[in-house]
Amino acid sequence: QVQLMESGGGSVQAGGSLTLSCRASTYQRTMGWFRQAPGKERETVATVYSGGSNNYYYSDSVKGRFTIYRDIVQNTLTLRMNDLKPEDTARYFCAAGPQRPATSPAAFGYWGQGTQVTVSS
Repeated sequence: QVQLMESGGGSVQAGGSLTLSCRASTYQRTMGWFRQAPGKERETVATVYSGGSNNYYYSDSVKGRFTIYRDIVQNTLTLRMNDLKPEDTARYFCAAGPQRPATSPAAFGYWGQGTQVTVSS
């Protein structure tokens, strides 16, 4: 069983920045950040697959504004979010599990409890 613990959420004004962190109890080849707003489905924000070199995926809505990176030694996953917009408001989840590149939430078997991000206009 993999345990994931997120931190770093909060409230910020539009244009501001936040950094989310996730610590995993064990190494997982693929990890990612996902988010879910009230009344909406969970969506992929960014994922990283570490198979020799890191393969990154970003959703179109965050590309150029968010950066995902991982520290394999520390088993941490970080999401740096810049130029935040009100539509980024959601609960953000760290997830892990796939042994191959994956981007769909359905492919991830381990989830954290999530951390709330609220962006005001």
